[in-house]
Amino acid sequence: MNVIIEKSWGQALAQEFEKPYFQQLARCLHSEKAQGIRIYPPGNCIFKAFDLCPLDKVKVVILGQDPYHGEGQAMGLSFSVPDGVPAPPSLKNIFKEIENELGVRMSGRPNLEKWAAQGVLLLNAVLTVRAGEPTSHSAIGWQLFTDEVIRVVSQHCEGVVFLLWGNYARSKASLIDQSRHTVLQAAHPSPLARGAFFGCGHFALANDILLSQGKTPIDWIL
Repeated sequence: MNVIIEKSWGQALAQEFEKPYFQQLARCLHSEKAQGIRIYPPGNCIFKAFDLCPLDKVKVVILGQDPYHGEGQAMGLSFSVPDGVPAPPSLKNIFKEIENELGVRMSGRPNLEKWAAQGVLLLNAVLTVRAGEPTSHSAIGWQLFTDEVIRVVSQHCEGVVFLLWGNYARSKASLIDQSRHTVLQAAHPSPLARGAFFGCGHFALANDILLSQGKTPIDWIL
């Protein structure tokens, strides 16, 4: 894989791209593409979360699991889909929580690039997926890479707020230096969690924490 990624991330992760597991990961993706297997998101969007949110700008990390596997959905940002694509159920619930917490009205626009541009790293633990096959790339090495991403944020940044939703995301808490950063945990926003996500207060809490550090809060309203 010819890795094209934002400069600060490229420098911080340079050694990772040279490791055998990443080389094998790249070979796997090339092989599947050569076989005509459709992979999401498009190649130029695989590292979009990093491109839109340089390492020194990270204020908040929202961790997802793997990309949406439906056509036209995955765009390289966790939970986000492009404009014109219906918001998936988990994203609808995220918007409901923001409305309830902040007393605002969301437009329903599902593209979260505005958050990324403000310092929200919308990171999936797995960065690619086969079309129509959820979690199909969960065992090819991406999690080794994104675990290192979490460690890099923990080591290089200060005062980041990590939003870990659901058991999978919560399992990453051990990678984070909680003497330097804040970890907020809640149920997953998926409807399968039967509403347990609602009332977590994470969006208002994250902004309170950022303000306490003298940082500009995130404008969550879309």
